[in-house]
Amino acid sequence: MSVSIPAFARAASTSALSTGKHKVVVIGGGAGGLAAANQIYNALRSSGRTLAAGDIAIVDSNAHHDYQPGWTVVGSGLADKAAFRRPLASLIPDYFAHVKAKAQSFEPATNSVTLSDGSRIAYDYLVVAPGLQINWGKIKGLERAIADPIKNSVSSIYSYETADKTWQLVEGYKPEQGEAVFTQPFGPVKCAGAPQKMLYMADSYWKSISNPVSSTFATGMPSMFAVPRYSAALNAIRESKGLGARFNHNLVEVRPEDKVAVFEVLAGDAKGDKVEIPYGLLHVVPPMGPLDAVKASPLADAAGWVDVDAASLQHNKYANVFSLGDASSLPTSKTAAAITAEAPVLAHNLVAHMDTGKVGTAAYDGYTSCPLFTGRGELLLAEFKYGAVPKETFGRFVDQSKPNRAFYHLTKDVFPRVYFSHLVKGNWFGPKGLFPPQFVPT
Repeated sequence: MSVSIPAFARAASTSALSTGKHKVVVIGGGAGGLAAANQIYNALRSSGRTLAAGDIAIVDSNAHHDYQPGWTVVGSGLADKAAFRRPLASLIPDYFAHVKAKAQSFEPATNSVTLSDGSRIAYDYLVVAPGLQINWGKIKGLERAIADPIKNSVSSIYSYETADKTWQLVEGYKPEQGEAVFTQPFGPVKCAGAPQKMLYMADSYWKSISNPVSSTFATGMPSMFAVPRYSAALNAIRESKGLGARFNHNLVEVRPEDKVAVFEVLAGDAKGDKVEIPYGLLHVVPPMGPLDAVKASPLADAAGWVDVDAASLQHNKYANVFSLGDASSLPTSKTAAAITAEAPVLAHNLVAHMDTGKVGTAAYDGYTSCPLFTGRGELLLAEFKYGAVPKETFGRFVDQSKPNRAFYHLTKDVFPRVYFSHLVKGNWFGPKGLFPPQFVPT
């Protein structure tokens, strides 16, 4: 049962910038944090509440904010990585307090967070959206290998520093260099479709220049995708392109001096065996998990994610704590598209709790989307909700299990603009576009 707190009065507040306490503290200035902060602000204003400068604070030490889905486009040689980066401060409105620090520890019993500079920030409500942690060091030899991507022929689109190096390797690759290997780890990752996107995009480029490279997708997962409808379609696409696959193969070591990748077999008769695969090019998607500060906190579930109700996004123990995005325990794919459905639910329920002491009626159904590039000029738009059930926006008009050129241009050319002009400002609601969902008042 959630620990309840008193409802707020509607009176004007003293500026949080002068008192040091905030009505709402948002941990993280990524897609989830920015969308949630802006939607909470808009909801409070719409309800007639008077807000002072700094009543809502965003805690994030990063200098930049990246549109990370764009890194696939960068790795495919179709855009410059700088096009997908903005100064974080430029995305935070002046009426928000921007606290340039990281959350070091959470003390929900005292409604406070200790920051990386040793200071503490107090809140009435807390939104936890710091993203997840990329664990490069959990693969033996990977940090050493990826420190010099060109020399070691190892790269990844999961880093701003190496996304463009991926394209350099793809563009200059020759068949005599050997097998091109593309990996996906076992477990949750940001945008679970991205690991195989680079497989298809590299293959598409090589075939366009008659470069007969042999490629393999080595994944720690048992299938191409978690949703059966799209998994079957993607496997058929892979086979039609003549691309190899090794399922239940989890990358555990990279030996750059030998150009060898070592995988552990996770299932079947060979479970536990180590398999060595020589490579000429290795595209690595590293394992990911909850941030250490979240994992060690009272907010975490057994796996280390922020323990929230799957429908309301309210913490299962602390009623004035909410979470969304990659850091949350929500059992859905961790994507920017998921944020568009999560943020309005969180904002409605948090503001309802402020006003009444009870969480609102909005319920998140797990909607998320994975736009999967399957080659230059083609994209499969996977959309689904909890239970791996498809929830398709355009399913009445087209078969979304088949690649589509229109979806390709929407994802490559339109969505990046929508992201910066609307999503992070709290004005984009996924399939509903600019029209926010309407929830029944509490």
